[in-house]
Amino acid sequence: MAETEQQDTERTEDPTQKRLEEAHSRGDVVKSHEVSTWFLLAGGTLVIAAFAGPMGSGLTGTLRGLLANAHQLPADGRGLLSLMARLEVAVLAAVAVPLVVLMLAAALGTLVQHRPVWSGEPLKPRLSKISPLSGLKRLFSKQAVANFAKGLVKLAGVGAVMTALMWPQRDRLEGLVRTDIAGSLWHTRSLALDLLGAVVAIMAFVAAADYLFQYRQWYERQKMSVRELKEEFKQTEGDPTIKGKIRQLRQSRMRKRMIADVPKASVVITNPTHFAVALKYESGMNAPLCVAKGVDALALKIREVANEHAIPVVENPPLARALHATVEVDQEIPPEHYKAVAEIIGYVMKMRRAAGRA
Repeated sequence: MAETEQQDTERTEDPTQKRLEEAHSRGDVVKSHEVSTWFLLAGGTLVIAAFAGPMGSGLTGTLRGLLANAHQLPADGRGLLSLMARLEVAVLAAVAVPLVVLMLAAALGTLVQHRPVWSGEPLKPRLSKISPLSGLKRLFSKQAVANFAKGLVKLAGVGAVMTALMWPQRDRLEGLVRTDIAGSLWHTRSLALDLLGAVVAIMAFVAAADYLFQYRQWYERQKMSVRELKEEFKQTEGDPTIKGKIRQLRQSRMRKRMIADVPKASVVITNPTHFAVALKYESGMNAPLCVAKGVDALALKIREVANEHAIPVVENPPLARALHATVEVDQEIPPEHYKAVAEIIGYVMKMRRAAGRA
């Protein structure tokens, strides 16, 4: 008994699609911050590589014009406000495209992990968020250990890359102090791109590993116990006990209707011990119609009702088995049985005519 209860409560079964959809609606989705960070780093690298020059040129031209004409700038309040407005427009025009690229990178970092979520569930206040015991559990959880390992890997990887790239450039870095501003900026941008490219490459591995880990943790949280599977099956498919009773009720009603239709039959074709098929044929019908069929006890009942109402019963085991397998109640018999059934019905009608003359 204890073992059965343990099996019912342990979450060992893979989650159903309904369970996964419910988790998504609650805002419980796979979320790796390392993936989002990687997309932001890649977006920032792209911005520096592609837009740093145009952005710097635009701002340089604006500021050079201001400095060259500083003596003509208005000093009153309204003039300063107008000047600040022009500066804001110039700055926004220079950084608009880079900002859009960064926003797209941030959005893409979320969309590649899961589809958009609109849920207020994570914002609801919970005592577990401020409970010291829950805080200790989170502090020593698998997630905390994984975060600590990721921090070490990133620190070691980025530190090794910075050392490998910067150490050969130490003489050049010392010389930047004596270089003009334009040359210093060009060298700084070049070194920054080298560093960012290496960091993006390292972070790609970290992000991929972290996403797989987060997905596994999320999937384990969604697993279900045997009892939960049973309850969900009852909710979606219905209680098996009730469905079984409904099926029995339908079969009982069908049997009663078939038995009531047996007196309307023209002939009952039987296998003496197992099968019985009652057929009805009247002038103008395309083909004989099956009004009842059954096996074993139901077949015996069909034969009894046929005998009570003087319905001819013809024994033909092969035809009885074939008709029972190929025709349903209230359906016409298939064409391949026309000849055999026609012979039997013709024989029955001939016997009735002979009995009428007698």
